[in-house]
Amino acid sequence: MSGQQTTRRHMLEIGGLSMLGLGTGDLLRLREAAAAQAPRAKSCVFVFLFGGPSHIDLWDMKPTAPVEVRGEFQSIGTKEPTIRICEHLPRLSQRMDKLCLLRSMTHRMNVHGPAMSELYTGRPYPFPPVTDQSSPEDWPSMSSLAMRFGQSRNGLPPSIVLPWYLQFPGQSRLIAGQTAGRMGRSHDAVLVDGDPNKDDFQVKGFELAEDVSEQRLVRRRKLLGQFDRSGPIRTNRNLDVSGRHRDTVRAFDFLQQQAGRAFNLDREPTAVRDAYGRTRIGQSLLLTRRLIEAGVPLVTVNWIDPTKIDGVNTCWDTHQRNFPKLKTLLCPMFDQTFPTFLDDLDQRGLLETTLVVAVGEFGRTPKMGEVTQSNNTKSTGRDHWPHAFTALLAGGGVRGGQVYGSTTRNGGHVADQPVTPADLHATIYHHLGIDSQQTYFDEFQRGQQVLCEGRRVREL
Repeated sequence: MSGQQTTRRHMLEIGGLSMLGLGTGDLLRLREAAAAQAPRAKSCVFVFLFGGPSHIDLWDMKPTAPVEVRGEFQSIGTKEPTIRICEHLPRLSQRMDKLCLLRSMTHRMNVHGPAMSELYTGRPYPFPPVTDQSSPEDWPSMSSLAMRFGQSRNGLPPSIVLPWYLQFPGQSRLIAGQTAGRMGRSHDAVLVDGDPNKDDFQVKGFELAEDVSEQRLVRRRKLLGQFDRSGPIRTNRNLDVSGRHRDTVRAFDFLQQQAGRAFNLDREPTAVRDAYGRTRIGQSLLLTRRLIEAGVPLVTVNWIDPTKIDGVNTCWDTHQRNFPKLKTLLCPMFDQTFPTFLDDLDQRGLLETTLVVAVGEFGRTPKMGEVTQSNNTKSTGRDHWPHAFTALLAGGGVRGGQVYGSTTRNGGHVADQPVTPADLHATIYHHLGIDSQQTYFDEFQRGQQVLCEGRRVREL
């Protein structure tokens, strides 16, 4: 807008306010009030429960089923009288007014890596399910699509993954579906790799070096701009010049606004850090709250716990000793950090605009000891089960205190309102304001692909 237009608009405002008996001071206060009431930008937190939680033992219990189905745990009442969940999630039960239990998630893949790919990408795994490892031909992840098509704010990237990319012990590559894959790795989300619970935790490259002042950074940016304006540069035709320019601009914006301060957990009171739990996943969710508060649209949080080094029962994978592991490790850890995270978002006015989704790659078998994929499954455990499982949703306009969809009497199949990974993705994209029908170039199949083929779950 030109200075002349600004002056004209200002004079019209002053004239109109004078007729109302208001002055310029009143105008400024009205502007400040309007800014304070402006809607916050929408964001999403995607918490991936690596390993596949046992839905039937946690949030879709079947207390009247035979013991080999219902298991050892009892259900307890929640803040929503019509909903009951596992007795070992007492804090979560008191946040049920904020939660939607989407009990009708479903797909067909019962192998970890390919199933995880389906949850990360919203598309069926494109290859035979004989490997857990990623390849350049993978479908692009939601985190990478948000990185490319999402809106960057406050100098921060539009998509961040933390505290690690998932990888099975002993394997040389990441698990499938977590990167930009066939869209091109230049669109990968920003990875914040490390343990935020450690005293020496730092995110390298996200703050100005000690010997670089802000003024010096501005001079560097002006110099780079002069090179950009000096004329075309001969480049390899396969080089994504526009992508490199975009990344450079983002980097300068990030550093100039010193957005790296969002990564500094030392700014948090000790009591807040303790409330989240002094674990890698607990402090990762605290860091996530800081990033959402700073303006990051999508944060993907990959679950991590001390069992990640166990190739047989990694994280939420419970082929053996299902009940002791849930009771003594997984439930206490989740029941401390996840409700605290929801409370923190709510108290800061962020939950209304932040859609929180917690889900694994599948559920577990309705019958104890039933083998569907892994011979490691014992009579004390449950094997993989993709036919019906639960996602937890909160915030972002989702109505709390509700159950969406249902499963059969043994929790084995969806009885009504099925939701696929693609549908979940479409719901998240809609919340983020990303048009899921826009396209990207598929470097593997050499053609255009739409971001998502699912349908948004409108009833939530």
